[in-house]
Amino acid sequence: MLRLKTTARLLQTTAHPDDEDGGMLTLESRGKGVNVTLLTLTRGEGGQNKIGSNLFDVLGVVRTLELLASDRYYGVEQRFTRAADFGYSKSPEETFQKWQGHDVALGDMVRVIRTSRPDVLVARFSGTSRDGHGHHQASAMLTKEAFRAAADPKRFPEQVAEGLQPWQAKKLYVGNVCGFGASTCPAENYTVKMNTGQQDPQLGMSYVQFAMQGLKHQLSQGAGGWSVEPGDRFTYYKLVESVLPRTTDKDGDEKDFFDGIDSSLPGLASRLGAEEAKVPFLRPALAEIAKEVNQADASIDKDPSRAATPLLVALRLLDDVTDRLEHSQLIEPAKSDLLTILRDKQQQCEVAVNLALNASLRADVVATKGPGAGIPPEPGALTIVSPTQKFTVVAKFHNGSKFPMEVQNVSMEAPPGWIKNIYKGQTGAISPREDYYANFLLQVPSKVSYSRPYWHRREPETESVNTVDDPRYATLPFQPALLHVSLEYLMVAKAAGLNLLGHEIKRGSTEGGRISIPVTVPFLDETGHEQRRTLAVAPAFSVMLEPGTQTIRVEGDPGCNVKVGVSYNLSAPAKGTLHLEVPPNWRVEPAQLPVEFHQRGEKQEFQFKVFPAGLKEGRAEMRAVLDAGGSTYSEGYTVVTREDLDAFYYYQPAIQRVSIVDVKVPAGLRVGYVMGAGDDIPTVLSQLGMNVALIPAEKLGNEDLSRYGTIVLGIRAYDTHKEVAANNKRLLDFVSAGGTLIAQYNTGVGDFNGGRFTPYPAQLSRARVSVEEAPVEILAPEDSVFHFPNAITPRDFDGWVQERGLYFMDQWDGHFKPLLASHDPGEQPQQGGLLRAQYGKGTYIYAGYAFFRQLPAGVPGAIRLYVNLLSAGHEGSGQ
Repeated sequence: MLRLKTTARLLQTTAHPDDEDGGMLTLESRGKGVNVTLLTLTRGEGGQNKIGSNLFDVLGVVRTLELLASDRYYGVEQRFTRAADFGYSKSPEETFQKWQGHDVALGDMVRVIRTSRPDVLVARFSGTSRDGHGHHQASAMLTKEAFRAAADPKRFPEQVAEGLQPWQAKKLYVGNVCGFGASTCPAENYTVKMNTGQQDPQLGMSYVQFAMQGLKHQLSQGAGGWSVEPGDRFTYYKLVESVLPRTTDKDGDEKDFFDGIDSSLPGLASRLGAEEAKVPFLRPALAEIAKEVNQADASIDKDPSRAATPLLVALRLLDDVTDRLEHSQLIEPAKSDLLTILRDKQQQCEVAVNLALNASLRADVVATKGPGAGIPPEPGALTIVSPTQKFTVVAKFHNGSKFPMEVQNVSMEAPPGWIKNIYKGQTGAISPREDYYANFLLQVPSKVSYSRPYWHRREPETESVNTVDDPRYATLPFQPALLHVSLEYLMVAKAAGLNLLGHEIKRGSTEGGRISIPVTVPFLDETGHEQRRTLAVAPAFSVMLEPGTQTIRVEGDPGCNVKVGVSYNLSAPAKGTLHLEVPPNWRVEPAQLPVEFHQRGEKQEFQFKVFPAGLKEGRAEMRAVLDAGGSTYSEGYTVVTREDLDAFYYYQPAIQRVSIVDVKVPAGLRVGYVMGAGDDIPTVLSQLGMNVALIPAEKLGNEDLSRYGTIVLGIRAYDTHKEVAANNKRLLDFVSAGGTLIAQYNTGVGDFNGGRFTPYPAQLSRARVSVEEAPVEILAPEDSVFHFPNAITPRDFDGWVQERGLYFMDQWDGHFKPLLASHDPGEQPQQGGLLRAQYGKGTYIYAGYAFFRQLPAGVPGAIRLYVNLLSAGHEGSGQ
């Protein structure tokens, strides 16, 4: 009802997931009914994953799903641009250089503005150095450009040619005017001060607390444990541009973003100026709609069902005025502006009618065992369908109202080429608390688009702009659901008729509502709770080389094992052959393998032995190809999901990218690896032929550490496992006895420094080198880490990806020796990224350089240096 009563529209811009001002968004959307869109420039694909090893584009899919889960709490629509998060940037200049200038992201921002047509733009950041991250600064700078560019038909004219009309937002605000988390802010720094800590009686908590419940879904950002205490919590924004007459008071303040903007329904007519004469029906119709909405709102507290009749009248009026406007002679962009808002009002009114009448619709894909089999566990649910497959959807409409209803029409909306047969349920009245069913038998076309991201990067480690494969979906989080069921129903007046709030539905007359939902698939999760997933389309076979990267030595073993995983999505048995495509002169045994599948959901693994030939340092590829049923399959997908998230599908070609590295590895060295948040370093080391064993953090207290020559603490090990901190003395005792311990970066600076985990005093900081090409100086060329077992030269720092390193030490005791120095442009050299100290008989190394990115990317120099670090302290020891 709040949304029906206002036409206010707001767009906030941010750089990454978790940047958003959730408290403000929730206050505006849920507290005031404002139509809110959140435009997040990137999907956060270049960030650190605090709960796993997924990085780059698959992390972008994870964070998109996480942000959508948060958005459901904020009550906002979500949009993105093609700009990719390429990691931490210290300047907007670097950011724009990586994003191919301003126009890629700016064009997408203009598209969103022209589509959503907001009254106000609200940048989360200020566009100044106060924002820190270069992406943050760039997002606000672009917002300022977009404020005017969206209104200029000469900017991005291809959008106007598509039918997107220019749009001038009325006001522009910037945030971060006093620094994030500021409890006070000088009055001259802001125009609007909003208390997001005020309580909402329907939410049962404050707006910022409710928003925090949503933010907790962003687990990959480490948000799971965040909370907000009750009490005032202010957010501040400054008005920096406006096309309106003065909207501030004598002190230069506003009470709200929409001061000076008429956001009432009748106020829409005032936007037309002289054009209003062309549509004399508009203002009276809008006033009548507003009256019906107010009447419905007044009745909700007593009995929500009593709001149904005025809402149905309002819906009929909205349908009529929208139709008349579509056929009017109004000029553009005035017509598009009004129709955008009124179509939103139609949808909002439909939702309100259904809620008032407790009318609901579900459209479920039937389990493979038939409609009467009950809800199956996930493996038995038909969450994915494939070309030529037949399946059934059952639509169930529930009349939860006090009044009889009739279904007027029910239909399935599907892409072209889908075969649809409908078997409708009963005719006649549906009594209160009764159901109506309709069955749809569908068949997937032989040629169909799969449910996959509509954007991609061929080289995620080096590309910073996404390519959009289907422009129809540009700026959307994902493409919309494939199938929707729509239903129209009537409230039927029989016998004495109905009379609600003075609106009489005479005997034999009708008032109708409508409802549309995506087709979903119910299943039981591992705990037995019902979950739902939007139906997806995927190929009959998914083919994946596991893992997706392989690192081999120039002078390594004569052969390497390659595993191919194949899963099958159809019910009928199938046969085929599987083979590998490899570089010239490489040999594969066997040349091909027969495959045979008997049932849907079956997964098999196949092993090949590959014998490379003529190796020299560089890159190569191996591809798996499956021939079956007259078709060729050479890509696979993984289901990206979590119990608190929706699901989507990340596709990769069935390629294993091979890095051929000229590296020597020490004979006999046993390495123990304590995994932190998750990385792929142990996998790469094993591929090189090193003896690596994973040590579970919970076993550190009992593990015989003397079995290992070197122990490595994975990234953020102290952050993620309390057992690592609890057993820190055991780890240092291991060093003192002659072992080598390598500690990699952690983000919990305060906890790390307070724990005093290093053998001698050292201070962890947030210092980093974000430019991957930044110069690196070898400070101690005599140290063995630059000689054994591999000679390290300046060339070994070529070809690094995303960043040099992060969370460097900024202070250390004289026992530590800094080994490298590096710095971003315009900064002083930082020497705290790689430190070595002798402790007792052993060696302690702090490594803040981003080996967790370099080794999986197959960067040769980083691999050689890392092997040398593992070997430190074992020169000539036989290990």
